Amino acid sequence: MSPTTKLDPAIRLLIVDDEILLRSGLALILGSVNDIDVVATCEGTLAAEAVQQHRPDVVLLDIRMPDVDGLTVLRRIRALPDPPHVAMLTTFDTDEYLSEALALGAGGFLLKDTEPGALIRSVRVLATGAGCMSSSVMKRLGGRPRRAAARSAAQAVAELSGREQQVLAYLGQGLSNGEIGARMCFSVATAKDDVSAVLAKLGVSNRVQAAVLAERAGLLADLGERAW
Repeated sequence: MSPTTKLDPAIRLLIVDDEILLRSGLALILGSVNDIDVVATCEGTLAAEAVQQHRPDVVLLDIRMPDVDGLTVLRRIRALPDPPHVAMLTTFDTDEYLSEALALGAGGFLLKDTEPGALIRSVRVLATGAGCMSSSVMKRLGGRPRRAAARSAAQAVAELSGREQQVLAYLGQGLSNGEIGARMCFSVATAKDDVSAVLAKLGVSNRVQAAVLAERAGLLADLGERAW
């Protein structure tokens, strides 16, 4: 099989950014592997229409665009029936929007200068429903507002059982259900049920929100480099 021959089914990817050169570059990188199919690229104003037309599994979405901001686009996509997984493309000068994007249900945050191999891995992780996040972005989200957020996160985590706290710590590392199950010596189905229980108890809607709580509660402080 040649590198450009697509697997069936490949991950269907939509790239949304106002800069055509960036869109083209990302499409070239991500479309070079045989399990990712870049079905379309577009600017923000056309994103919701493109999602409905092409039915992507994953969307990479610029968080700041001149004609329509990424948060507005994220709201529109999340309001669609059976929406795709969305990761926000960001730079440090736009980090004031990260918390709001998280609350709106973004499934990941990636820096625009993410190394190509890490970018490809992140798209694959997103397609499974697991979150993805650059470690530096995780630290920024987890670190503010420090005192109030840390106290609230610690209270929420304290209500989890020891097993659930371990599951949460693995979520904070960006592990999939299969990886969590392997670490804790139980099945993928059990891991999925445990993850769902942790999300419900914490009152969050996705794994990235849970990971940020784990960071704020200090569960990840001694874990070193994470899988994000």
